[in-house]
Amino acid sequence: MLEHSTSRSDRSLKSKLRHVLARIRWGNPDFFLDRISGVIHVGANLGQEKDIYATRRLNVIWLEPIPEVFGRLANSLKPYPQQKAFCHLITDVDNEQYTFHISSNEGASSSIFDLAKHKEIWPDVTFTKSIRLSSISLSTFVRQKQVNLAKYDSLVLDTQGSELLVLRGAVDILPAFKFIKTEVADFESYSGCCQLSEMDSFLCAQGFRRVAKARFTQKRGVGSYYDVVYAAH
Repeated sequence: MLEHSTSRSDRSLKSKLRHVLARIRWGNPDFFLDRISGVIHVGANLGQEKDIYATRRLNVIWLEPIPEVFGRLANSLKPYPQQKAFCHLITDVDNEQYTFHISSNEGASSSIFDLAKHKEIWPDVTFTKSIRLSSISLSTFVRQKQVNLAKYDSLVLDTQGSELLVLRGAVDILPAFKFIKTEVADFESYSGCCQLSEMDSFLCAQGFRRVAKARFTQKRGVGSYYDVVYAAH
């Protein structure tokens, strides 16, 4: 009887341990970087993750829409031969003219959308000017540049509320990606932006499941921002 009880206790302990390890594993939004060949990173800004990618020797395509920021990004990538940058605004359509709002924090919060509750979390961030940009879909970009998606088998999105537009313009190539990582809020950070529930629904319908969700900021009464990772089924 004692032997049976001990065995059951051991099994319970192992089960709890597996659960804890799973939470540690799936709670890290960068776990997938050790399982891929490369990244298409839409919304590059200044390429803040370039060293993280370089230590894993990943092939990287950066896409940044603001010409001035792109110039600084391209210059910073010179010591990184496996990483290259392109100056494009990625949405769901080709050749659409957008008013693109440039933010005061070196362009990091720039968007095609107006600020909404974003101001309640980062009140110091404002739009300083707007420019007109023509869009291209990710599918068209990949086709025009003859990108070998076997070398770039994951997608990272940080486009300040327009992430779902990027995905809608890439439906035909989404099956080529093993993982998709995106920044997303569970509230209306930008006017008309996509939110976490919409992202979950869309990517589930495309054959992906959510495998990691890490909150990086929140405000009571407003909501939270997350880095979320989806894996192909």
